[in-house]
Amino acid sequence: MQRRKFLKKLGFAAGMPFALSGIPIQVLASHEPFKNLLHKSTNDNVLVILQMHGGNDSMNTFIPIDAYDQYYSRRANIAIPYKSGNRTLIPLDSTLDLKDQVGLHPDMTDFKAMYDQGKAAVYQGVSYPKNNGSHFRGRDIWFMGGDYDDYFSSGWIGRYLNQAYAPSAYPDDFPNTAMPDPLALEMGNDSSLLFHQEGNIPTSISLGNSPGQLLDQIENLEGFADQGVDPRGLPPEFLNGSAYKKEMDWILGLEDKSETYIKRLQEIYLASADSNVAYPEIYPFNAPSGSLRNPLSGQLKLVGKLLGGGIKTKVFLVKIGGFDSHASQVETANTTMGIHATKMYHISAALKAFQQDLKNRGISEKVLTITMSEFGRRIPSNGSYGTDHGKGGAVMLFGDKVNAGVFGTNPDMSKDNIEMQFDYRQLYSGILHDWFGVEQSVINQDIFFKDFFNATDEAGNPLPTVKIISDKITSNKEWLTERYNVSAPYPNPARNFTHIHVNSNTKGTATVEILDQKGAVLKSIKEQLNQGKTEIKVTTDFLKQGMYYLKIESSYIHETKKLVIQ
Repeated sequence: MQRRKFLKKLGFAAGMPFALSGIPIQVLASHEPFKNLLHKSTNDNVLVILQMHGGNDSMNTFIPIDAYDQYYSRRANIAIPYKSGNRTLIPLDSTLDLKDQVGLHPDMTDFKAMYDQGKAAVYQGVSYPKNNGSHFRGRDIWFMGGDYDDYFSSGWIGRYLNQAYAPSAYPDDFPNTAMPDPLALEMGNDSSLLFHQEGNIPTSISLGNSPGQLLDQIENLEGFADQGVDPRGLPPEFLNGSAYKKEMDWILGLEDKSETYIKRLQEIYLASADSNVAYPEIYPFNAPSGSLRNPLSGQLKLVGKLLGGGIKTKVFLVKIGGFDSHASQVETANTTMGIHATKMYHISAALKAFQQDLKNRGISEKVLTITMSEFGRRIPSNGSYGTDHGKGGAVMLFGDKVNAGVFGTNPDMSKDNIEMQFDYRQLYSGILHDWFGVEQSVINQDIFFKDFFNATDEAGNPLPTVKIISDKITSNKEWLTERYNVSAPYPNPARNFTHIHVNSNTKGTATVEILDQKGAVLKSIKEQLNQGKTEIKVTTDFLKQGMYYLKIESSYIHETKKLVIQ
């Protein structure tokens, strides 16, 4: 390949990607100085940002249970059924106040499973004052970390990386031994404002479908064969000192950097073991054209493989589109099916597989995932079985150390828009502080230029505080105990029968066994569990006086209680 054609294909400064395993990737870099992460980074934590392109309808993602009748009246032609039909909403958490309880879209069973394990969180009503409602402008605002009237040329992650790295000459000093990998990787064909730095150019490389193909393109360059100059492709000496020579030196420096980064990425990719988790590929039900295949699985599988290979990249951006649902958001004959249903399945199923993949690789505690969408949809549906551009929406977080729960409350169903309960920069500030260990003063002064640890709404009223990471020493054990537990038997001592109350945050089946003091099973029964409290009566009239044990087991319950028969 001729160098001129290679550079044109490379698109290094133009923001074109290269690909690993067929997934296009952007490499964040810059020809201006970076700052050294080792001076301020206190950990090797990683952030994955999942962009839901188009504006997700959070009302059909997290459905208000207490206000369901109002919800249904505002969007009857797209409403998810509650208590009738084969596919109904999934109640998420019965331990919450009734006004805060939500139901999941029926295709979000995997989200429910992650939440029940204390590995998922939901923030309601995330937005910014005077929400723009424009796709392009909205994405820029979320990426740059500014207000509706700000026009930063940098993104909040770019500014974080700029603050995290001490001055070093780039590209001469990067990559280096301390940081051999790209600071951030972006999946897809775009170069997002998220990674821009003030006065810097984010650089990336274009590849076909494999790492080997890219290396062939780089290592087999033929130089300026069409010019008949230098077989190595170097500009002739008579150009020394010219503007053209300076520009070519810069371009060739980028080319050298691309080869270094890509060789490193290929080494990591090839050295890392393939995933032993089956990532979901196909939506299991009927789907509109183009919606069957899961577009996230390949991206997340690649991220997992790179992380498993030891890559030191701090931030990954993965993407899924198709959320601009003005029409045909649902099927006219079945509101639980359609385009939005496939998106809910793809996200939930792929992220569950990703979490399991990370766990199997022993790195799940180092990765946090957050979703973002440029805006929400309006509360009422339109006549085209869809929803129009709105303001606030829900944000999801995933990870072993996430502060699990539902934060904020269900929106006022009498309004047309979901009102802001959290400023999106509150969540980002929490990630920078709680997850990456950045000082609050740096976040306030150098990244967001305001104090979002003490945020207020448009009227100046304080917004709730945000805590991204759980500080529970016992990890998710306390979370599970709060939602899955068994009462002591009563009466106890018992004669002919005893009762237990089983609290379960999901429907299921429990096995109750009576054991003697040697552990032999004397009786075993199975009982259906409701979401919430289930009372189980256990007959004991066949037992002699003495000490016994009741053993209760379900998906998340493994408890044994003493029982005395008199």
